[in-house]
Amino acid sequence: MKLIKNALAFAFSVLLFLQVSAQDIKVVYKTEVEKLAKNKEVQDAFAYILDIDGQTISDMITLTEIPAPSFEEAAKGLVFAEMLRKAGADSVWIDEAGNVIALRKGKKSTKTIVIDAHLDTVFPIETDVTVKQKGDTLYAPGIADANRSLAMVVALVKTLEQKKIRTDHDLWFVGSVGEEGLGDLKGMKHLFREGGNKIDAFIAIDGGDIEGIVNGGIGSLRYRVTFKGSGGHSYGAFGIGNPHNALANTIAGFVPKADSFSKEGIRTTYSVSVLGGGTSVNSIPYESWMLVDMRSESQERLQGINKLFLESIEEGLQKENLIVKRGEPLTVEIENVGDRPSGLLDADHPLIQQSMAVANYLTGKQPRLSSSSTNSNVPFSLGIPAVTIGRGGQAGGGHSLDEWFLNKDGHLGLQHALLLILSQGGM
Repeated sequence: MKLIKNALAFAFSVLLFLQVSAQDIKVVYKTEVEKLAKNKEVQDAFAYILDIDGQTISDMITLTEIPAPSFEEAAKGLVFAEMLRKAGADSVWIDEAGNVIALRKGKKSTKTIVIDAHLDTVFPIETDVTVKQKGDTLYAPGIADANRSLAMVVALVKTLEQKKIRTDHDLWFVGSVGEEGLGDLKGMKHLFREGGNKIDAFIAIDGGDIEGIVNGGIGSLRYRVTFKGSGGHSYGAFGIGNPHNALANTIAGFVPKADSFSKEGIRTTYSVSVLGGGTSVNSIPYESWMLVDMRSESQERLQGINKLFLESIEEGLQKENLIVKRGEPLTVEIENVGDRPSGLLDADHPLIQQSMAVANYLTGKQPRLSSSSTNSNVPFSLGIPAVTIGRGGQAGGGHSLDEWFLNKDGHLGLQHALLLILSQGGM
């Protein structure tokens, strides 16, 4: 019976994969990409990408070995900015948020296309990020996510400059801050702020193989919720409000409602991820806190589960305060520590069609579309054409101390990005 269930589960997963993979690439885009790829200037650029492959790997190692947790990207940003200057960018600057931006001016400059890789990693500043090599494989925290992508951005600027390729539209090559965790897409929110420079299309390099193309953003809401009381001796102060009880009430009330809500409709998830508070076994805590993460591809569904969570907090607080025998009632502080918007770009949009056509041309494989949580979430939510593409090569152990990168056909990731840039930028 177990074998049958496993077989059915596998068949269902294959069916889902095929549904994603079966997205048609329109002939017009296949033809357009093939014509562009066979252009003499583009072929020369492809060859140059291979010629500088060793330097691209060297740049990746240099950037990897500069610690850059979210909110502490400045040191890496300075090195990255200098790499872009030496690569031949027309101008390079660092904005108020800490994003590094390099301009390669277009011949017409009627539009702005952004090519992005994020500077930050998930690892604390004290993490050993020394790159180690075993055979052909490089190991270090953050080497693939996203230092490989940053090195690709430098290589793309260098290639356009050395091969004298000038697009019609302006190109912004960006090393952005705050993509990971509690960074909460800080760099992107600043880049796409109201009153900022108009951006017409956005390409993020932040993924795995080049057949995986992200055309949707999984939105998330994250909270730090802290229940507070006076605290006291577990025996002598018995009867005062206990923040742990209020927090437990909240979780116990929220989970059944969230479970029911998430069983239907567009995929929506929730997680009570971190708990804290209390000082000793014989003390009633003065505070109890939790970090909670909720996600969905649908902004409407995300707001729906958010409503259930906020209601559960109030109910959990009231339930504990009803049994308080002495002292002041408990209070609660609700801090929104993450708000990533969701959105989706239609599979028939030219940017997505071009992305798929390029991947198909370079690999002969059928691209697959998916949703994820990347810097593209912000433009997706604003209705601005965006896509997140893979870095190529092979990698694993993301967000772990054992992260690795193998430069197997890594040049294809750069060629993919180049063709997409030229398709969007106009050559």
